[in-house]
Amino acid sequence: MREKKGFSGIIVIIILLLVAGGVFFIYNSKYFERNAPKIISQNEIYWNLKKPLDIQLQDDSGIKFAQAVLSDGKNNTVLANKIYSNPKKDTQLMISPPKDSFMYKKNHFILTIQAVDSSKWNWFQGNKAIKKINIIIDTKRPKLYVIRSSYGIRKGGSALVIFKASDKNLKSLYIKTPFGKKFYPTPFYKKGYYISLLAWPVEQKNFSANIVAIDKANNISTAHVPLYFKSMKYRKTNITLTENFLNNKVTNFINDVAPKMSNKTPVEKFVYINEAIRKINEDLIKKVTTPTDTDMISNFHLKRFYPLIDAAAVAGFGDHRTYYYKGKVVSHSYHLGIDLASIARAKIRASNNGIVVFAKFNGIYGNNMIIYHGLGLYTLFGHCSEFIVQKGDSVKRSQVIARTGKTGMALGDHLHFGVYIQGVAVYPKEWMDPHWMKLNIFDIIKDAKNIINKN
Repeated sequence: MREKKGFSGIIVIIILLLVAGGVFFIYNSKYFERNAPKIISQNEIYWNLKKPLDIQLQDDSGIKFAQAVLSDGKNNTVLANKIYSNPKKDTQLMISPPKDSFMYKKNHFILTIQAVDSSKWNWFQGNKAIKKINIIIDTKRPKLYVIRSSYGIRKGGSALVIFKASDKNLKSLYIKTPFGKKFYPTPFYKKGYYISLLAWPVEQKNFSANIVAIDKANNISTAHVPLYFKSMKYRKTNITLTENFLNNKVTNFINDVAPKMSNKTPVEKFVYINEAIRKINEDLIKKVTTPTDTDMISNFHLKRFYPLIDAAAVAGFGDHRTYYYKGKVVSHSYHLGIDLASIARAKIRASNNGIVVFAKFNGIYGNNMIIYHGLGLYTLFGHCSEFIVQKGDSVKRSQVIARTGKTGMALGDHLHFGVYIQGVAVYPKEWMDPHWMKLNIFDIIKDAKNIINKN
């Protein structure tokens, strides 16, 4: 009798162990994973009905079934119903609009996505996920047209455009160029109107500008900016590198800025300065001078820029320089400003009100100051011997901001003066010419305001 009871106890223990093992197996087996599928999508989607919606689904054991049902609050229609014979761990549910008129009666719907995985959990029915997405139908393109623009633009120069762009779902607005640069406009004067300065980089052979407006449903409108394109020839200069320059200015600069290159030959040091360091310095300038205004402006008016009184121009903008050593070409560069010289440590003045956004040493430009004047327009002052104002300071017209010097790669005391529009260096003499400024900038603003007021 005792033997029978002992045997029964063993059987019970075995059964309990099997049950415990089964439970352990179920809870730890990948076949019984308990994570619901992931439905990756925004909570609100704007749809222009031109392309299918692409909803991403993910699951550890693989998606075996997915469905999309669209509802207008009263009626439902199934847009997708997919069974995966080979469950997918990562897949897309493509949802096309119905072919009937269901979606053309209203512009707001609820899309319910349901996904079931291939797990054996939940009595072999799998894990289920449901997500509801707001769908807003928008099939209309943004309204877009040019109000006024400058008559033309020269290579290396500037222009202005004012235009209207309206769409209640507007998402993106920019001005596209053929070389990849985008100019971003500023809200202007009244709601729905925008203004932007444009720039034709001196190193680019061709230029065009097209305004692009994109709404949240990816409806796109474009408008061509009507500009007369004027080609302009800039100086080409051949410069022979001297032993004195290489062994003194170049070597001293490398020792201060890039000592890791001190074991290179003098020519290698120069090429590194002129190409690698120049790129770093100019990329920094581009970064600092790219932002533009985002708040609405009603006007934009400046006096001509003339930062150095009684100065002579000793080097021009756009000068394409080719450097030679012992008769061989070793490097190239563009001069992206004009060099002005008068007396040593001459006073540099702000020609217009602005905010100092940069004031520190910047490689080949030496002590470098940048002032922002609004509408994406910046002025740059290089090779300064001393800063009178610092980053963050507001400056007034005629205020002394710095003194000329020969810091960086300058050979003599002078000012390197540059003008930038949203990160692009432009021909400074345009902004030093009051007639050009009136004709191409301020008259355009005045005319555009008159047109806007009439509308």
